[in-house]
Amino acid sequence: MPEDVLFKFERRMDRTEIADYLRTVADSLERGEPINLEAGGDSVTMTPPSRPTFEIKAERETSSSAPEGPGELGLEFELEWEEGEDRSDDGTLTIE
Repeated sequence: MPEDVLFKFERRMDRTEIADYLRTVADSLERGEPINLEAGGDSVTMTPPSRPTFEIKAERETSSSAPEGPGELGLEFELEWEEGEDRSDDGTLTIE
């Protein structure tokens, strides 16, 4: 399925700034409110359903020319849902 990027933002920032953004998203999720994203004249509003799919990915990207060498580490948090669908899945996760 082709991907249509509705909004993208990327910038280096302090961990405390990132935590503030994540807290704002968490608060909106908890209250069932839409999540509004705005940067550089671009904006999008997303309204996750009550039970979206939650994915966490920890990864290391390495160069194809040096797959054993140091790479770039990443931690991704993703919410996914079908437009107009509110499905439920059971599963557990622990984050410490």
